[in-house]
Amino acid sequence: MKKEIFHDKDVFNEEYKVMNRSLKIYVYPHKKNDPFANILLSIDDEPSGNYASESFFKKSLFKSHFITTDPKEADLFYLPFSITNMRNDKRVGVGGIQDFVKEYIVQISEKYPYWNRSGGADHFYVACHSIGRSAMEKAIHVKLNAIQVVCSSSYFLSGYLPHKDASIPQIWPRKGPSLTNAPSRRKKLAFFTGTMNSRVRENLVETWSNDSEITVHRGCFDINTARIGVALYYGCVPVILSDHYDLPYADILNWESFSVIVSSLDIPKLKQILQAIEYHHYVKLQNNVMQVRKHFQ
Repeated sequence: MKKEIFHDKDVFNEEYKVMNRSLKIYVYPHKKNDPFANILLSIDDEPSGNYASESFFKKSLFKSHFITTDPKEADLFYLPFSITNMRNDKRVGVGGIQDFVKEYIVQISEKYPYWNRSGGADHFYVACHSIGRSAMEKAIHVKLNAIQVVCSSSYFLSGYLPHKDASIPQIWPRKGPSLTNAPSRRKKLAFFTGTMNSRVRENLVETWSNDSEITVHRGCFDINTARIGVALYYGCVPVILSDHYDLPYADILNWESFSVIVSSLDIPKLKQILQAIEYHHYVKLQNNVMQVRKHFQ
C-alpha cells in the first residue's frame, strides 16, 4: 500500500506487531443454553445487513489468538452483548435495551471483581446500530468509563468521547469482487442517497437536488449509514460532509489521501469545490481508494 495512505506506515507496523504479539482480551463467558445466548454469543451464520460490522467483530474476535480464558492475563475485558440483537429480540426490543444493559453490568459486577476495580475503564463493547447511542443511559458508568467501539461516532452527540472511544466503519457485506469504473468512465460529479434526518442533509438536497451533475436520492434506506463503505466498494472518492464525525481508523489512515472532506457550511459551494479538484489529483485520490478499500470490507 502506498505510504501516504498511512500517517506513518512504519510506526503503525511496529505498533501492530507489538499488539499482535501481546494483546489479551477476556470475554465474559456465557453458555449456549443461556436464555439470551443470541445476544451474548457469536452467531454461526455469516453476518449480513447494515449492522454486520458488529457481528463480524465478535465472530473474528472469538476465533482469534487475542482471547484469553485467564482474566489475570487480560489487558481488556469485552462486554459481548449485541445492541442489534437486543433490538430484534421481542423479549427486549428498543424499549428494553437500556434496562438489559444496566442489569448485565450489575450481574458481572456482582459475579466478577474486574468491573469494580477499574470502574469499567478497561472494558469495551461494540455497537453499530445508531440506537446504541442511547443504550447506556441507565448504565452511566459504561457511557463515561468503558471504551465504546461504535459506528455512530459523532462527537457532536453526547456520550461519544474521541480520546476514549473508537470509531469503526459500518460495512454492508457484498459477495463477489469489489466493483469499479475507470475515472474516464465516470459521468456524475457526485451521488447521495438517504433520508432527511438532519439539517446537513436537508441543506444538501435543497441546494443540489436539481443539478444534473449531482445525483440525489431522497428517502432511500438501502444504503443507510454504510455510505463510506459503499462508496469505497464502488471505487468512488468519498465526500465527507460532517463537522463532528470521528472517521474510522483516523489515527492510522490519512483520510485526505483518499477522500474529500468538506465543512457543512460549504455545502452551497460543494460543486465549485469538487470541480476545482484537478484531474490528476482526482486520479490519485481514486487510486488510493482502490488501495485502501480492503480495510473497509
